Amino acid sequence: MNVPHPDDALAASLSAAGTDRIVYDLTGIERQFDALADELPGAHIRFALKACPEDEVLRALAERGAGFDAASPAEITQALRTGVAPARIHYGNTIKSDHDIAEAHRLSVRTFATDSVEDVRAIARHAPGSRVFCRLATSGDGALWGLNRKFGCAPDDAVRVLDTARAAGLTPAGLSVHVGSQQMTCEAWQQALDTLAETMAALAGRGIALDHVNLGGGLPALGYRDRRGNPLDPPLDKILTVLREGMDRLRGLTPSPLAFVVEPGRHLVADHGAVRAHVSRLTRRRQPDGTDVYWLYLSCGKFNGLYEMDQLTHRMVFPGHLDEREHVHAVVAGPTCDSDDAYGDGRHPVSVPASLTSGDPVWILSAGAYATSYMTQGFNGIRPLPCVCVRGQEGHD
Repeated sequence: MNVPHPDDALAASLSAAGTDRIVYDLTGIERQFDALADELPGAHIRFALKACPEDEVLRALAERGAGFDAASPAEITQALRTGVAPARIHYGNTIKSDHDIAEAHRLSVRTFATDSVEDVRAIARHAPGSRVFCRLATSGDGALWGLNRKFGCAPDDAVRVLDTARAAGLTPAGLSVHVGSQQMTCEAWQQALDTLAETMAALAGRGIALDHVNLGGGLPALGYRDRRGNPLDPPLDKILTVLREGMDRLRGLTPSPLAFVVEPGRHLVADHGAVRAHVSRLTRRRQPDGTDVYWLYLSCGKFNGLYEMDQLTHRMVFPGHLDEREHVHAVVAGPTCDSDDAYGDGRHPVSVPASLTSGDPVWILSAGAYATSYMTQGFNGIRPLPCVCVRGQEGHD
């Protein structure tokens, strides 16, 4: 699998930056969207807005044909600002208040995720006549973030939920799954497809014919490293093959046309966003166990752009030290007074140039997913990173 490197436009913007920022390559994101559309022909792509709630990114995707998976009325409003029709937006959060359901309905959204009878009854009251799709539970095995337990229901409960929806005047339109964020295995997708097939058969026995299946998110990014700094290698090609074959299988289970939806988030944006940060300090300190450990403190960490550093690390480029041969193994940490603000809980040093000094720039690659979503508004007085969007020479090719 090819590990992404920063495109020319992204690298040029990082190089020219004199202060910290996050940079998105819109052309790279558009190409990633086109590639996914080619790999899953006929699937409707609904970008998981929470992965990158930046207006320029959303507009670029909308112009490419994307719709949006929104998790709140505020996200719905932001999605509508791109000019997409409400029919290309669904309320994908199974957790929503009566007020939020009514507000989404007022904004003309008519398709809602659900996973409980209580939620269905609330949708029937506050968004009458709407379409619902029921989220099935998955184990989350094989993913860096499993997303299990809080969301989804068992197949027999899904039948009860959609039966209740039909009786309440709603349209029982579909089923959905989510195999976990940054899913690293093909087996998780296969198990989810088996559960979908089982549930579709049970629904058919109750006279409920679905019009779509939502395969959710979970498609991996390619440029991440694990907590020890080793490249992750998700089998993306095999995953996409499993999805195509699964879609064909599910189509064969119903005599009526069956549409498919996917909700990529990090898969579209992670590898096409990077942070320009700087070195605060490279230190060597004796730890309580008596060992000497190098610590590399950066200006960017868990609370201002790298929230997912508990499970992964990012490839770092130190442009002023590209030819340096002497390296040390250092724990990489952010700038705040919080012990969680460190790669891999501060237990897994990675190799960095030995001569780093305060103020040296660093490029943190494959940082485009969730970076702006998870930034605090000023923990320890450290402000959120400004966001810059750039384009390659081809533009809207």
